[in-house]
Amino acid sequence: MQHTEKHPAFGKWRNRLWPFHHHEMKKLLPLVLMKFLVSVIYCILFCLKETITVTSKGSGAEAITVLKSVVVLPAAFIAALCYSRMSNILKKTTLFYATTGSFLVILFLYAFALYPNADFLTPTQSADWLTSLVGETNTHWVSIYRNWMHALFFVTAELWGSIMILVVFWGFANDITSVSEAKRSYNLYIAAGNLAPMFTGIAVTWVSTKLSIFAFAFTVKCLISFALIAGVLVIGMYTYVQKKVIGSSLPEAEPLTTQSNTKKEKLSFIQGMRHLLGSPYLLGIAVLVVGYGLCITLVEVAWKANLKLAFPDPAEYQAFTGVCQSMVGTFAFFISAFLGSSMLRRLGWRATAQMAPVVVGGSGLAFLLLCSSPSFNQFLSTTVGITPLLMLVYLGAFNNVASKIAKYSFFDPTKEMAFIPLTDAEKVKGKASIDIVGSRLGKSGASWIQVFLISFAGSGSVLSITHLLVPIVFLATSGWVYSVQSLHQKFSRKTREMEVASDVALT
Repeated sequence: MQHTEKHPAFGKWRNRLWPFHHHEMKKLLPLVLMKFLVSVIYCILFCLKETITVTSKGSGAEAITVLKSVVVLPAAFIAALCYSRMSNILKKTTLFYATTGSFLVILFLYAFALYPNADFLTPTQSADWLTSLVGETNTHWVSIYRNWMHALFFVTAELWGSIMILVVFWGFANDITSVSEAKRSYNLYIAAGNLAPMFTGIAVTWVSTKLSIFAFAFTVKCLISFALIAGVLVIGMYTYVQKKVIGSSLPEAEPLTTQSNTKKEKLSFIQGMRHLLGSPYLLGIAVLVVGYGLCITLVEVAWKANLKLAFPDPAEYQAFTGVCQSMVGTFAFFISAFLGSSMLRRLGWRATAQMAPVVVGGSGLAFLLLCSSPSFNQFLSTTVGITPLLMLVYLGAFNNVASKIAKYSFFDPTKEMAFIPLTDAEKVKGKASIDIVGSRLGKSGASWIQVFLISFAGSGSVLSITHLLVPIVFLATSGWVYSVQSLHQKFSRKTREMEVASDVALT
């Protein structure tokens, strides 16, 4: 694979900043807007689910580990199974409308029916009885039952990121994009997605601050209403692309000629999982996804436990996370918009993909080591002039912001490019298996590790096991780095084979 790519029709600066033809705008701009909107919804849901879960009665950051390990993982398997089966029955357009519509209905019901009546729907007496039965150190298990409606919302928010962004949007983009287009356009899609946390973070912070005089339920209604409006616009953009772009005579509307004329291969979800496990290439992509999920989750929960100690009020907690999201969006947008595409073309796939594990793993290890060294944290915080708790909160925020910048700017585009040389069946089934189940295995696996270690320590707090997480994060980061190196060789070979096959088909 070439490390640089210049189009003969573009000048030096045009090739760097805007390497697109006029006729490509009809496809490019709607996809950019779609990516922005689905990311806006994800950012709103992410802020709300974290705030509601951590600050609810009888809950805390430890509840996140239980949700991701016990609730979200089975839900992800069921969602992947349903999506896989429906993809064999429904047309792609019908599948999109059904999937998106289902999410929007659940969000509407939560904001306007479940959350406003949470006190009435909460099984307080039975939850208190269970707490007395299992003990105070295991309240994070009971909190899922106590706050079941919030658990439902948490699962919905998690699956939006896995299904609507990773599978639905990127699967749609991969279907109508060639490798040469991807090198020019994918970082623009990433940049559009990175604008979402920048604006959403500001909006969430403003709403949480200005509406703090009202009940928090009003804030929930406002934010989810924004998400519902964005969801309707996503449906509109998808319909436009289907009618005006795919059905038109754009020069590159059929990027994979050798595959587009073949009969659609139908695989069950179980067959897709077997194909994933039997394919070193797909397995390599899965290791990347699992590695990211392990590293980010093992560190993030410990940070959120400190964050709750610093900001116990839901409005203050959400305002701080909103600021973090704005920082993620701002920096990630400028990196992906002005550097990402150029880095991919100049440095190549491998060097760009290696940046994510270095940033995520390196900053995560620094945070965990500081959590595990109270004396050094005391010395460092005294030197800086803040409390030890705020020192951990700010360093954890740096890790969280830097990790998500690396994900959006480097991890996502390189991972999505790796799917392009695959067949249609591998794209649909393999991508669904990896993005829905693989991402959940990483995050849920990290949660199971934390649940086990918390039970082993007998403290009921994730803050007591940070020293045990250090070697696990180190091993996960090392495996991630090795997988990038191995996958790069296979990706280069498949890309060359696809280009040769396309040239033969056109002659």
